[in-house]
Amino acid sequence: MNAVLEKPGNTPNIQSKKTIKQRFLKLLPCCTPTVAASVSQCNVEDDFELSTVCHRPEGLDKLQEQTKFTKKELQVLYRGFKNECPCGVVNEENFKTIYSQFFPQGDSGAYAHFLFEAFDTNKNGSVSFEDFVFGLSIILRGTINDRLNWAFNLYDQNKDGCITKEEMMDIMKAIYDMMGKYTYPCMQEEAPREHVESFFQKMDRNKDGVVTIDEFIESCQKDENIMQSMQLFDNVI
Repeated sequence: MNAVLEKPGNTPNIQSKKTIKQRFLKLLPCCTPTVAASVSQCNVEDDFELSTVCHRPEGLDKLQEQTKFTKKELQVLYRGFKNECPCGVVNEENFKTIYSQFFPQGDSGAYAHFLFEAFDTNKNGSVSFEDFVFGLSIILRGTINDRLNWAFNLYDQNKDGCITKEEMMDIMKAIYDMMGKYTYPCMQEEAPREHVESFFQKMDRNKDGVVTIDEFIESCQKDENIMQSMQLFDNVI
C-alpha cells in the first residue's frame, strides 16, 4: 500500500487500476492460483493441516469477527498462507525471500523489512496467520483513517508518534532500491532526498521538523492523488 502512497512518479490512472490490483495480489503468497476443491474437502484438509503446523491460528469464526473478511475468504487466505509457510508462521528472512520474487530488478530487502515490522505487531520476530490477516484486513477493507494509521505506523520506525526526515529517508531509499536502476524515467541519486523534502514541506504544518499522526492524516486526506491511490485496494479480494 505504502509504496503506492509514496511511490515516486506519476499517479496511476483509472486504466491501470486493474493492473495494480493484479500486481498486489501477486505480492500475497495466499493469492497464487490453485485447483479449486469442494468446501467439505477444504474443511477436512484444513483440520488436518491445523493439527500438523507449529502455530495453530485462531478459529476462523473468531477471525471473521475480528476482521472484515468472510469465512470463505479466510479459508482461501489460510490455505495460501499455509502453502508458503508450512509451519504456520513466517520469519523475516523467509518474508524477504517471498517478497523479492516480485522485484527482481531491484533490492527489496530493506522495504520488506519495514513491511515485516508492520505486520509483526507483537514484535516476536515472526508473522503468524493472524498477524497477516489483521494487517491485510486494514489495508484492503479498512476505512481511510485505518489505512492511513497503518501507513503512518510503517513510517514511524521507533513508534514515538512522529515521523522524522531520517525515518522517511530510510523508507524512500528502500522504495527506490526496490524499484531498481532500470526504470523510466531514470531516477537520479538525489531523488529520494527531494521526495522527502517535498513530503515534509507538504505535511509538516508547524515546521517543527517532524510529522505527527494528525498532520499526516490531515495532509493525506486533502491530497487527491493519495486518496485515489488508496482506493486502488478496494475489493482486491
